[in-house]
Amino acid sequence: MEMEFKELKEAIDQVELVDAHAHNIVSLDSSFPFIGTFSEATGDALSFAPHSLSFKRNLREIAQLYGTEVSLEAIEKHRQDTGLHAFTSKCFKEAGISALLIDDGLKLDKKHDIEWHKDFVPFVGRVLRIETLAEQILDEKISSSWTIDSFTKVFVQRLSSLVPEIVALKTVAAYRSGLDIDTHVSKEVAENGLVEVLQAGKPVRIGNKGLIDYILSLTLELAERHDLPLQIHTGFGDRDLDLRLANPLHLRTLLEDKRFVKCRIVLLHASYPFSKEASYLCSVYPQVYLDFGLAVPKLSVHGMVSSVKELLDLAPTKKVMFSTDGYASPETYYLGAKKAREVIFLVLRDACASSDLSLNEAIDAAKDIFSRNAIAFYKLDLEVNSSSPQSSISLAPQMNEPDVQEDSSSFVRIIWVDTSGQQRCRAVQTHRFNISVKKSGIGLTHASMGMPSFTDGPAEQSKLTGVGEIRLVPDLSTKRTVPWTKQESMVLADMLLKPGEAWDYCPRETLRRVAKVLKDEFDLVMNAGFENEFYLLKNVVREGKEEYVPFDFGPYCSTSSYDAASPLFHEIVPALESLNITVEQFHAESGKGQFEISLGHTVASHAADNLVYTREVIRSVARKHGLLATFVPKYDLCDIGSGSHVHLSLWKNGENVFPASDKSSAHGMSTIGEEFMAGVLFHLPSVLAVIAPLPNSYDRLQPNTWSGAFQCWGKENREAALRTASPPGAPDGLVTNFEIKSCDGASNPHLSLAIIMAAGIDGLRRHLQLPEPIDTNPADVAATLKRLPESLSEAVEALEKDKVLHELLGQKLLVAITGVRKAEVEYYSTNPDACKQLIHRY
Repeated sequence: MEMEFKELKEAIDQVELVDAHAHNIVSLDSSFPFIGTFSEATGDALSFAPHSLSFKRNLREIAQLYGTEVSLEAIEKHRQDTGLHAFTSKCFKEAGISALLIDDGLKLDKKHDIEWHKDFVPFVGRVLRIETLAEQILDEKISSSWTIDSFTKVFVQRLSSLVPEIVALKTVAAYRSGLDIDTHVSKEVAENGLVEVLQAGKPVRIGNKGLIDYILSLTLELAERHDLPLQIHTGFGDRDLDLRLANPLHLRTLLEDKRFVKCRIVLLHASYPFSKEASYLCSVYPQVYLDFGLAVPKLSVHGMVSSVKELLDLAPTKKVMFSTDGYASPETYYLGAKKAREVIFLVLRDACASSDLSLNEAIDAAKDIFSRNAIAFYKLDLEVNSSSPQSSISLAPQMNEPDVQEDSSSFVRIIWVDTSGQQRCRAVQTHRFNISVKKSGIGLTHASMGMPSFTDGPAEQSKLTGVGEIRLVPDLSTKRTVPWTKQESMVLADMLLKPGEAWDYCPRETLRRVAKVLKDEFDLVMNAGFENEFYLLKNVVREGKEEYVPFDFGPYCSTSSYDAASPLFHEIVPALESLNITVEQFHAESGKGQFEISLGHTVASHAADNLVYTREVIRSVARKHGLLATFVPKYDLCDIGSGSHVHLSLWKNGENVFPASDKSSAHGMSTIGEEFMAGVLFHLPSVLAVIAPLPNSYDRLQPNTWSGAFQCWGKENREAALRTASPPGAPDGLVTNFEIKSCDGASNPHLSLAIIMAAGIDGLRRHLQLPEPIDTNPADVAATLKRLPESLSEAVEALEKDKVLHELLGQKLLVAITGVRKAEVEYYSTNPDACKQLIHRY
């Protein structure tokens, strides 16, 4: 048994460490007292620190490291004689730390910047403390000039601009107002809190609970958007903290909020003395992880061991991480690392002795705790050589200039969708992406958002030209491995004027902006799910000419047609699932060679992103099989058209609030559901200019084609433009979502959902009501209904007159959209046969 434990101890002693939470080191002439590195006490209480168990132990450890007498005076003299750089190098070398994540928001006199620390550790990442950022912003302007809206705008812009520079976010809400966070705090409460904070004068210190809760809720939204984890201070700290409010159990409301279930959260400091509570939360919430820095080495040996054991009582070893919580002096890093190795050995040794773990499982757990968990959780560009007995850590290959063929032959596609709905990309080598592009993006001409479907130059009336450039900046949360060629990745991009400042024409930012209005004004989130109809065509030569003809001629839901296309679906569906896109069903459609794939619903911004990737997958897999997949609205004027029907629902606090609460509703919808849908129906003529963007789209929008040609709605009426749906499992008569039939595959997904949402917002603001539903074929009662625009020019005219949508989407963007649409109308009216080439663009 002793030999087994020796093997465990050797493995723990040799593993290189990822220190996932620490702070800046200060210069030797800092006013921060060296004794303060041994205790959380301050002021007069610090005079008692030398009599604590941890102080006496840690003092001996440092004296042994430096070869001095065991006294504070001897150690301080050694530090002065040796010099900061020299003893910092010794501390980090002995600690065996290969990567370091620094929260630089802790106020320390004469602290060194993050760059300085890179002299001692191969990888240093920055953790952004959100309260510090907010306070810096509020200190920049005259107090009376701030409103909660102006603060929110600057905070979002500033944080977003810093995303390329940081690996995580952090909150010290526990120090300010406690962890009982109200994630649904109203803007009014936050505004009052802002006023209170500003009235206290400068420098600003945010302590108002309403404002803290608002900032943290806003941060969680940004964390999910940018795929950043959030560190939360829990448990003990200095005397500024009310320990009663630092119990992580107070976080239950936040953890239960379905908006943030995908946000990765780590509870710092072992939550001591609430380690059992933290262990429980980690075991039942998949997004919760634990970090035991500060508890180790600040507690007694018994306290450290018992605290870590309590963490592992319930928490998976895959979710517990090491950090030193080092600060001010390099000795804190050394002590944190040294004692962590000793404590983890004692804990895992006892786990083996009690048969909780085998030896190999204990060694594996140690490697997870000390490095692998943090690398995965923070998505660090590091590699662990697990085959090495020392489990060494190094920068991942892509972080360096390429010197191997694998790097120089792997690419990243940076994708955007333009105003006319065409999906475009630029590709860069992976090493260049990691070195510069993922942070700074690539340049793109203003003209790119003014291009129509028939040429790669800007439409004159779009007011966009070849003069001017924006940055196409990757949204790293959307970066995925290309399923059909493993040597490449793809990522969706935002259009920025400069870091943190979105371009007015950016489709993804437009959707985010409108979604924020829906959230701020009505506390609602719109979910969307798309049905993708497309044709599969094959290339044939007839009379010496190449042409594209249907891949198959079977009818709707034909088993033989599906069988013929089955090999494609066996690649398409797994590819989509690898991209985390839910596929609900797929089948042959009514057209010759036409098929449909229906996607699961999700938050609107994700639904739009998913649709972009879905189109990429379908086209690429078809091309691999020698076929052409096209989403063009009307491929064959004599056959059925292809739509991109979208199902919409409204959610609050993770619950679908579109259905009525009981059967008393006349239409099975809640009041907000009806008002939102009524807004969409009211503005539908204008909305068509975005969701049906080509003249060819209106060849599809005809009566008796299940595409919605009249401005009406119906219950389960597939000829109505809007159809309410009650899928299996929904209570009798209650509606869970509604479908817009008019949307097609040439539309820009983000702009489409943005304008639909904007129309719904107007319905909510004005409390619009739906007319009576149409329970028959609308064509049979056409005389009593209003026909939707029969041409793109009619839809554009409606949009130009719709000032409500101009306000919500932005005047500049609307000018570009209508300018491009007018160019489409003019070109195809004089070149009608040119629409045959659209199969190569959509």
